Amino acid sequence: MIALDFDGTLAAIVPDPEQARPHPGALPALARLAPRVRAVAVITGRPADVAVRYGGFAGAAGLEHLVVLGHYGAERWEAADGAVRAPAPHPGVAAAEAELPGILDAAAGSGGEGAYVEKKGDRAVAVHTRRAADPQGALERLRGPLTALAERHGLAVEPGRLVLELRPPGVDKGVALTEYVREVGAGAVLYAGDDLGDLAAFGAVEKLRSDGVPGLLVCSGSGEVPELESRADVVVDGPAGVVALLAALADGLTGSASA
Repeated sequence: MIALDFDGTLAAIVPDPEQARPHPGALPALARLAPRVRAVAVITGRPADVAVRYGGFAGAAGLEHLVVLGHYGAERWEAADGAVRAPAPHPGVAAAEAELPGILDAAAGSGGEGAYVEKKGDRAVAVHTRRAADPQGALERLRGPLTALAERHGLAVEPGRLVLELRPPGVDKGVALTEYVREVGAGAVLYAGDDLGDLAAFGAVEKLRSDGVPGLLVCSGSGEVPELESRADVVVDGPAGVVALLAALADGLTGSASA
């Protein structure tokens, strides 16, 4: 099974998350791989329908069996029928989102200016500081207020590359990955990611290894997340490197099939 994060792995990190699009070679490489593996999945913190739209996955030739697990697995889109399936949203997300403008206004007066909210449907909300004059400083100043906000509404805070995301507890890429590996009966798994949210998926692959399922961990490297890089088996140079790895894997599997 091939499982991949979206932002920072298939698509470059950009100042405006709404402008993220996959590397031009991503879909062709995945389309070549898909017929030669048990399953291909994109596991992302974005809403599933947003990842599908930005990724251009719907109707993509060769990816008729692609699955997108959005909101860290809380949502599921299948190319086979184009439907998104999900449980009812956690009420704390909307409540927290309503309080965020006041929190960001207060933070702006103490060096937190430039932070902005990314609405992620009704299952999560994120605050980015990449546009701030001091992105890391703004992130640290917001960490306490956002942690308190999450606690008031029964949510968890997930840190990332200059972003803090509030989402329901117990939902992560590790759980989503493990459940899907078991569902499809994959005999081996490759997972590629780039951010702190991918650590749970790395942990899931490590656990699968201990249970006898071979796994390969790929870091779409940027130097921003050394925790991920230190645990990876392979480090590549961002989405372009991920695409080159996928293309090489497709070449190898094609050669094996021909032989």
